[in-house]
Amino acid sequence: MISDAINTLSAFLGRRDVPELTQEALKSVYGFSQADVMVLFGGSIIAGGDVLAQAMRNSAARTYVIVGGVGHTTQDLRDAVQRLYPEIPTKDKTEAEIFQAYLQRRHGLQADYLETASTNCGNNITNLLRLLEENDIRHDSVILTQDATMQLRMSATLKKYRPDIRIVNFAAYKAQITPDLAYAESIPGMWPLERFTSLLLGEIRRLTDGPDGYGPKGKDFLVHVDIPGEVRRAFDELVGGGIVPR
Repeated sequence: MISDAINTLSAFLGRRDVPELTQEALKSVYGFSQADVMVLFGGSIIAGGDVLAQAMRNSAARTYVIVGGVGHTTQDLRDAVQRLYPEIPTKDKTEAEIFQAYLQRRHGLQADYLETASTNCGNNITNLLRLLEENDIRHDSVILTQDATMQLRMSATLKKYRPDIRIVNFAAYKAQITPDLAYAESIPGMWPLERFTSLLLGEIRRLTDGPDGYGPKGKDFLVHVDIPGEVRRAFDELVGGGIVPR
């Protein structure tokens, strides 16, 4: 069933290592109540801003950072924020600046630091690490929040550069698809289903550790990622059905 295949890819890529970003959940799983840093990456849909706000209210981390310059998802974020809050200026703004404005307007909160120069997952991570080091911010443990389609890739990229960091994955949303090919619940700023599916397929292609992938046997942008058999079968089913990976 197509919905089952999409859900298989979504669950594999959109990792959440704790059920919620609370001190109690972190303590139960990791033995600490607060991570050193939480990072929201600008490639996320606007639901990521709500996740960051809730984590801030729960004091899930000591320092909060938003990372994102201008990339292939920036205009989608601008459009989504403009539909909800037309008074927020988005023209020529970076993803980090837009998320900061959204956080302030919707939640009355703001991140401690913005990184506005990065344009892809690789320099999202390298620029983040540079910012943390230049500001002498402890980062032994880091919560990563990215769009669910890219969450696993972001984690695998950070592991390449800093395998010593304790990573807590918490994707910006969890999408469940019903048998009639609809979202089971409303998610702020969510991708149209066809695009969401295409993004999922593109990530599997990138994470496959071969000549055309991003792993050590390919472009070497990230650590090796194991692709389970059921995930590969779901990928093949969807591609065989004519869906083109992005």
